Amino acid sequence: MLIAFEGLDQSGKETQARTLRARLEEAGRRVRPVSFPDYHTPIGQEIRRALDGEREFAPDVMQLLYVANRLEWRPKLDAWLLDHDIVICDRYRASSIAYGEAQGLDPQWLEDIQRTLPLPTITVLLDIAPDTAVKRKTTGRDKYERDLGLLERVRASYRRQAAAGNWALINGEAPKDDVTQAVEAAVLSLLAQR
Repeated sequence: MLIAFEGLDQSGKETQARTLRARLEEAGRRVRPVSFPDYHTPIGQEIRRALDGEREFAPDVMQLLYVANRLEWRPKLDAWLLDHDIVICDRYRASSIAYGEAQGLDPQWLEDIQRTLPLPTITVLLDIAPDTAVKRKTTGRDKYERDLGLLERVRASYRRQAAAGNWALINGEAPKDDVTQAVEAAVLSLLAQR
């Protein structure tokens, strides 16, 4: 089972992924957490430089870098899933679609270039407004985090994608415990069916 957490920065993805991981491990499941982008790889280091303004790449090149960063992990993801581990990703395929589409890229192309990555069993969208993201993190925002118009378009793309199925759309502005309960309800009910 591959669970992907998506949403704007500061939506609670890392917190909810960590909480879900602990809950699943308490239930005796082996969980493999992954966070994208992985800034420790050579491709991830290029992404970090671009986000910090040290490199200037066109939107399509940035998305190719993000996808390549995930592809670096594909052998591990495939092996873990084959071993029946639960993989929890903090950002995954839908991020490239949302951010790329928000910058005018073709969402079908963004889907196609990721076709060899494992599909998520469920994608959990923690939906917050861009203004909320800004209030939750007031300093140290990267170039995407500072562009509220872009973030509105990203949010719209996420919501469009969530309508396609295999998604749990959760109000990320609700109290943290309510968000946790909604995440667990969505994931645990799916896990019970497997």
